[in-house]
Amino acid sequence: MNQERTLDEIIHSLGERAKELNCLYTIEELLGEDHSDLGEVLQGIVNTIPPSWQYPDICCARIVFMEKEYITANFKATRWRQSSPIVLREVTGDTTLGSIEVFYTEATPHADEGPFLKEERKLLDTITDRLGHYVMHRKLKDQYHEWDTARTELLEKQKADWKVILDMLRTTDKNLYTRVSRKMLNHLSWMGIDEANTLLERFSFSIANTDLDDLFDSNKPIHREKLNKFIIDSDEIFRIADTHLADEEILINIQKWIQDEKSIFLIDVLENPDSSLADIIDAIGRASRITQGHDMYSSSTQKQIRVSLINRFFTEQLSFIRVAKKFIAIEDFYDLVKRVIYSAKSHGRLGGKSAGLFLAYNIITRSAEDPELFENLKVPKTWYITSDAVLDFIHFNNLEDVFSHKYKEIDLIRDEYPHLVQVFKNSHFSPEIIRGLSQALDDFGDKPLIVRSSSLLEDSLGAAFSGKYKSLFIANRGTKNERLAVLMDAIAEVYASTFSPDPIGYRAEKNLLDFREEMGIMIQEVVGVNVGERYFLPAYSGVAFS
Repeated sequence: MNQERTLDEIIHSLGERAKELNCLYTIEELLGEDHSDLGEVLQGIVNTIPPSWQYPDICCARIVFMEKEYITANFKATRWRQSSPIVLREVTGDTTLGSIEVFYTEATPHADEGPFLKEERKLLDTITDRLGHYVMHRKLKDQYHEWDTARTELLEKQKADWKVILDMLRTTDKNLYTRVSRKMLNHLSWMGIDEANTLLERFSFSIANTDLDDLFDSNKPIHREKLNKFIIDSDEIFRIADTHLADEEILINIQKWIQDEKSIFLIDVLENPDSSLADIIDAIGRASRITQGHDMYSSSTQKQIRVSLINRFFTEQLSFIRVAKKFIAIEDFYDLVKRVIYSAKSHGRLGGKSAGLFLAYNIITRSAEDPELFENLKVPKTWYITSDAVLDFIHFNNLEDVFSHKYKEIDLIRDEYPHLVQVFKNSHFSPEIIRGLSQALDDFGDKPLIVRSSSLLEDSLGAAFSGKYKSLFIANRGTKNERLAVLMDAIAEVYASTFSPDPIGYRAEKNLLDFREEMGIMIQEVVGVNVGERYFLPAYSGVAFS
């Protein structure tokens, strides 16, 4: 009887987890669609919640958002209530925008939190957290649209009076107005206009009265100038400009400086350590749309952005960056980011194998003495899963105990590895990763695929790791759901190979055991030909050891 009860409890628990996953998948689909009406999204979410709770027949829900309510058809507020706040997290602080509430309309057996399960609390908090990120993304998108529209209108005023443009700037974006004013003051000063030099001295350090040796070499703190010396009187600046420059020259300079400002956001995002991969990819997409293939950056700015992109997507190794910045261009990332699969809060990279392949292709195509010789050189179609997705996978399935696996005796690691592989292959992926894999399969079609490891240590200087992790071929045949299931199974097995005895032994040999290894994934189209009715063979394959 005890065994039967235990089995029933396990089956019931699995059923509840399946409902939770279905709820998250549905909500991710709602948040992933391009809705113009936020109310439709919120109503869709509130309708999704009750079927995912333990007693769906007597469950109802309400979302209160910005003083508006979204409720299920059977809504009834009762004392059996579970709630979680919807929080907008910004640099300036957190703002509570509303809440999601779940109610039971009748009494039910006591559980972890009144009548609610602890898993339901975790699910509700996950939903509100995800919704908060979604609202933040929409807010940033709307702000950018307003910002971009205002600047586009200014740039299109080719025949407008520059004074009208300044008036619009002063009203719509005071920070940009100040920066344009500063640039005009510097421009006038460089032209040698005495009035501008006099005005510039009012807002500069008293360099003329400061010994340069004291300024750069002294151990004494530099005297702090009063803040009002840095405040620019923009009206005075443009009065000087109006006196010494033609209207057309002033207009051209203002438009150029506004255009330059449109590119600053990419640097801001890349240099902010708190920026997630989603933030960076969104900024790269905006930069691509703004530049439209035109070179908008100075030489120094280009180099800064290239180094930041290489660092963010591939590695911090200076030896790699020194070479890569000579051959990898900003526009190379415009296409790359369209094929990256990542979790909502990802800060991961693409791994060593991805970095090596990406750099090698650009070196060959950009440094070849005979470009025509390599004009047909192609890299197989590739999608990338970020290195920290394996951590997302482990946390999503409560498998944190595997992190201590590498410190066990190597014989014990070898004995436990087959069981660990099966645990990974019977685990689940988060909704964001599943959605990305689904898009990748749509892009690949029915071509055979190879799922390749791309760990952070792989193909690194001093530790090649060649052949230490798994790469798995899959036929990619059947229905979409069947192909997706096989692909996830292969990825899980590659993830498990991170904890296999060979790479752990190799890491111990190279004094890398304490490094927190992360495993990126490359999913590539297999290049080859059909042989008969049953076989597909690549033209050739091999492993290079250096």
